Amino acid sequence: MPDRPATPVKRTLDKDLDKFTYVEDATHHISRRLVAPGIGLLFLGLAMFFAGIYVFDQPRATLIFAAVALAGYMAMNIGAKDVANNVGAAVGARAITMTQALVMAAIFEILGATIAGGPVINTISTHIVDTDRVINIGKLAWLMMAALLAAALWINFATWLKAPVSTTHTIVGAVVGAGAAAVGPELINWHLLAAISAGWVITPFLGGTIAATILFFIESFIVYRDDKIAAARYWIPILMGLMAGAFAAYLIVQLEPKGSIPNLLNLAIGIVVGLVAWLGARPLVAAQSVGLENKNSSLRKLFRLPLICSAALMSFAHGANDVANAIGPLAAIVRDVGLGGSLNVIAEATTHQAPYWVVMIGGCGISLGVLLYGPRLIRLLGEQITRLNPMRAYCVAVSAALTVIVAAWFGFPVSSTHIAVGAVFGVGFFREWYSVRSKQRFAYMRKKAEAAGIPWIEPDNTDERNPDEMHRRRLVRRSHFMTIVAAWAITVPVAAMLAAAVYWVMVALFI
Repeated sequence: MPDRPATPVKRTLDKDLDKFTYVEDATHHISRRLVAPGIGLLFLGLAMFFAGIYVFDQPRATLIFAAVALAGYMAMNIGAKDVANNVGAAVGARAITMTQALVMAAIFEILGATIAGGPVINTISTHIVDTDRVINIGKLAWLMMAALLAAALWINFATWLKAPVSTTHTIVGAVVGAGAAAVGPELINWHLLAAISAGWVITPFLGGTIAATILFFIESFIVYRDDKIAAARYWIPILMGLMAGAFAAYLIVQLEPKGSIPNLLNLAIGIVVGLVAWLGARPLVAAQSVGLENKNSSLRKLFRLPLICSAALMSFAHGANDVANAIGPLAAIVRDVGLGGSLNVIAEATTHQAPYWVVMIGGCGISLGVLLYGPRLIRLLGEQITRLNPMRAYCVAVSAALTVIVAAWFGFPVSSTHIAVGAVFGVGFFREWYSVRSKQRFAYMRKKAEAAGIPWIEPDNTDERNPDEMHRRRLVRRSHFMTIVAAWAITVPVAAMLAAAVYWVMVALFI
């Protein structure tokens, strides 16, 4: 009998090998998606181990471990969601790559949290709910645990939906909801809550106004000048010096022991740092400007360095303000357990200061969330609301950073999401106004047209009464505005109700 041909066997073998290949590819794809959650779980384990160094031999240490895990989870969610506020503008303007932005944000988040996070932590942990009275009732730890879990769940869900909700709204609403469920509304500091809510309304408009004002200055003194490059060489170092001086003065106030340095000396140090930054920026900008043509595209190159510095400043400000959203409740739980005096990790329980190891957990958690999950919302803030070039993005970053820093200085838990988005919309709406109202812009365009031999038709603004033409000229996408406002509006009540429900479940299961 003749031998059978080997072809069918070979084809069968090839098909089997292909199946193994498909399985390997699928396994590799799934494993890559599990890397980020795996690293997150590893961080939570390390955070609990780190906390165990301080609390392992103390009563109710298990409660601290659970609170540390929840605070770390909350911090990673904040980093994943709010990194868009810090570097979204810079990435959208293509001044920095996604990887560079994430690494820079992670570093400055930790610095902001550890250096300047104290005042806002104090507000979240002690002032929204009357913690002195709640401690006597014995419900503070469970109240804050419920607030942490509810806030983290809501932020995680919102990040998955790519909705730029406010982490500050979330944690404040969660503390209020859990507090009302635990001890009733009479122990809620409604006056402070009203002041915080007023800040939530005011700061987006303030951020937008500051951003529009800075953009107006740049348009007037740099963009619409006959020699753009010379104007940029003169003004960009001044802008960088002002930014560095203001930040230095703020940083000194945060680091100094209370009352150790007079206010005039703070101002003098800020001025000196600003002058040094101005002198250092002049040769850098001059070197960058060599060979550049007198075009707006050249200005975009010159504004990259100021934009990167302002994005780093915004990351620092975010760490100083929003770390409290993660570890403010944890600090209250540590105080409730009574670790301050026994371990000497805070000076006195009555000072309401968070232990340094608690702040480090929050700062590192935010930074890890930035690195693992940050890119999801960056493109919404940086690209989809209005078009941003480096000049406009610089205005957004500086405005948001200054507003957040001032609020953190006074201990107010403002929403960095509100302020950053408000600044983006402020820039967009200003551009809409400036494009049809600026006499300087029209004079500049007329001069360029005459120099090029192009007939110039003086605009008479008659097309402004045409609704179709006005809609075409809009530079801000209104649909995103309404979506963002709706997300803001529902966050506080949803977080409050969720926290109340979580507290009641905890009471039923554990108490």
